[in-house]
Amino acid sequence: MHVSAYWFLIAGVFILIYAHDLDGALTGNVRYVVAAAFVILLYASVLIHELSHSIVARGFGLPVRRILLYPLGGVSEIEREPQTPIREFLVSAAGPVLSLLLGYASLGLTRIVSEGSIPWIVLRQLMFANFVVAIFNFLPGLPLDGGRMLRAIIWKLTGKPPLATIAAAWVGRALAIALLVAIPLRMGSALGGNLVSMAWVAVIAAFMWTGAGQAIRATKFRQRLPDLQARKLARRAISVPASTPLAEAIRQADESRARAVVVVDHDSKPIAILNEAAVMATPPQRRPWIEAGTLARSIEPELVLPADLSGMALLDAMRKAPASEYLLVEPSGQVYGVLAARDLDGVFSGV
Repeated sequence: MHVSAYWFLIAGVFILIYAHDLDGALTGNVRYVVAAAFVILLYASVLIHELSHSIVARGFGLPVRRILLYPLGGVSEIEREPQTPIREFLVSAAGPVLSLLLGYASLGLTRIVSEGSIPWIVLRQLMFANFVVAIFNFLPGLPLDGGRMLRAIIWKLTGKPPLATIAAAWVGRALAIALLVAIPLRMGSALGGNLVSMAWVAVIAAFMWTGAGQAIRATKFRQRLPDLQARKLARRAISVPASTPLAEAIRQADESRARAVVVVDHDSKPIAILNEAAVMATPPQRRPWIEAGTLARSIEPELVLPADLSGMALLDAMRKAPASEYLLVEPSGQVYGVLAARDLDGVFSGV
């Protein structure tokens, strides 16, 4: 489990706000103690909510990296998507269902303690809080649990997980707009304008909009992965000795209709790749007097990639060794071409 550093700040704010609300019922420092007890129990409820997601996910063989508690709630970082829409629905529903049970449990406990007592006050507030968490998470829009449940339903009906994700995300964006517009207007008319409450609504709406947008981008990213093939993106390359004037190397590349230059040693072994950015930054009048080798990056072992790499395997290899150009080779070791990192932008444009 990981707790965000901002959690402590927001928890302190919650304690002050709730202590202020208890001013009529309790006096002195007792109200701060009660407020702190409520906030701790509230986040314990959030933790239990997330644990329920994790337990169900683990039951389906899905690894859970960690549970993260942050100011607006929590998230279970499940490393893989559920294998079927039914499992997706059950993993998603586990959290809000447990929050409902916690709300009813708190309601039951209020009936066995003295009304108006400190335990009664805390339990009653905890009951309302868990009911709000459950109802809010049942809303059918990503990134909420209800959005994942909606995604599972659409997935089941259409058989298309990407379509289901994007549809549920746009419902989440619509809910965010509804929260941002309708609820503050209603609160403003009913409560005379509660600025603190309206600020929280705005934060929650922003959270929903951002989370829905991330879901849409992640889905589009996954849809583009099949087009991410090293061979398809490779630039044709020519080989020149390091002492070749830059202008001559560029002339040979243009003549061969190549878009990359590989620098080789006296045994014709690739040792460096001409850096495109450095070439573009060199004025044409200076290029006849500069050796190509001076503007080339040495080919380190991690910059040599199999030409057959594709999808996430290609991305992972590039992430391990960030560079502007990579040398692509055949299984035999023969040079196939050069992969420029900037050429990946076209694959993921609009994502």
